[in-house]
Amino acid sequence: MLLRSPAEQLTLPLPDTSATGEPTRISRAKRIFANRSLKLSQVDWIGFDMDYTLAIYRQEEMDRLSVECTLRKLVARGYPPEICELEYPYDFPIRGLLIDKKLGNILKMDRFKHVQKGYHGMRKLERDELRALYQSKRIRPQNSRYHWVDTLYALSEAAIYAKIIDFFEGLGHPVDYVSLFTDIRESIDEAHRDGTILDAVEADLPRFVERDPLLAPTLHKLRSAGKRLFLLTNSRWPFTQAMMTYLLGDALPEYPSFRHFFDVIVVAAAKPAFFQESRALMMRTVEGELRPATFPLERGAVHEGGNLQDLERALGTTGDRVLYVGDHIYGDILRSKRESAWRSAMVIQEMTVEVLASEKCRSEMDRVHELHNRREELEDQLRFYQVRFKELTRQIDEHLPRSESEDSTAPSPPGETATSEAALALEIERTRVKRTVERVRGQMRTIDQEVSELEQVIDACFHPYWGSLMKEADDRSSFGDQVEEYACIYTSRVSNFAAYSPLQHFRSGRDRMPHEQ
Repeated sequence: MLLRSPAEQLTLPLPDTSATGEPTRISRAKRIFANRSLKLSQVDWIGFDMDYTLAIYRQEEMDRLSVECTLRKLVARGYPPEICELEYPYDFPIRGLLIDKKLGNILKMDRFKHVQKGYHGMRKLERDELRALYQSKRIRPQNSRYHWVDTLYALSEAAIYAKIIDFFEGLGHPVDYVSLFTDIRESIDEAHRDGTILDAVEADLPRFVERDPLLAPTLHKLRSAGKRLFLLTNSRWPFTQAMMTYLLGDALPEYPSFRHFFDVIVVAAAKPAFFQESRALMMRTVEGELRPATFPLERGAVHEGGNLQDLERALGTTGDRVLYVGDHIYGDILRSKRESAWRSAMVIQEMTVEVLASEKCRSEMDRVHELHNRREELEDQLRFYQVRFKELTRQIDEHLPRSESEDSTAPSPPGETATSEAALALEIERTRVKRTVERVRGQMRTIDQEVSELEQVIDACFHPYWGSLMKEADDRSSFGDQVEEYACIYTSRVSNFAAYSPLQHFRSGRDRMPHEQ
């Protein structure tokens, strides 16, 4: 072996590498984050939802269309035409909000179901209002009084609800908040059911859907590594065919149609009922007729309905070797996790903005962390000096001289004089301790004020009304808590898998309890 002389030795790091390795890292906005460790090498099948998973919708365009269609339905129900002239706040709602249909309030909670923020119409509720209405009692979100805004489809209904409440109350008209919400919900459902919304989307897919150029290569990469893919969507076949053809139809020459990317295709799945009920799995023939499916399933054929047991039977594998990718926390992620052994991946379109915002205010978040640590130190000091103050008070009481009711003209005995001097010294020490207590309390108030100001800055980096999607104050939001509990991994879009090996081991961070931090 020929060795280089010392003068010829290569220096480290090499010119084309980085000491930190940062250029080789995937940008955080495109990373896949792990709540629970997941080995793709142990996954045989990967399933995908379609809407908001494979198909990334342009949210503002979808909200605008949904609002327009819903308002027309409301006017047909007797609402004044003026509601169509209002400017609706498409940027107001986020996922994970809770609508109080009884009081007309829209709320955001932390993971302990503690209401931290709220709006009545577009008016922000003050802290004393939140405390009086929600923080002094237990909130039961599953009660019929409340409605979760848990999908991107549902954002428009929250925007309509808040704006129409403002409109009517601005005119001095009483509002039946329950009836208003019911009318909005039924109008949106009707617009979806009668094709008003879907027909408009299908007629102009480029306006409403982003065609990700990396989607097809990502699916191809997974298939090339031996993964088998299936499509499981609630959308019906005509819309699914149009959407998937737009996304994948001519993306790669190796795949004559989008059907060739998938080994199994199931439409009109009716999730979450798919995971809970035993509906028959049907196969759509070339003529468009439905007949009971036969096993094994025909590759590339279109199936409708079905249930978890039939699909697992068709896949020919155990649930723990299936990874399902979806966007709906309840219909896709929670139910698949509760009713099966499937591993779960959640697509959260908002993660791109969420990650960029967290990077933008990193210094403020670090400062808040420092202030919290400093406040803990001050709390320890405060407890120590409060105990010391009580001890000194007790000692002073024990060393008090004779009562003024006794003959004060008589000379004090030598022992009593010494006692008075000791009491005086204790009083001086107590005064010093009292000032220390006041100083520490002042420092704590200053910290609280700075933290409050920093939290407002941090919230503004994420969302002007609600702050972070995944966090609330110092804790996880109710939405973030559901993501952590039910999604093994999560990311902003399916094509982010392209940056990883099909055998990737996604490792979750070590879960540390408070006493370990």
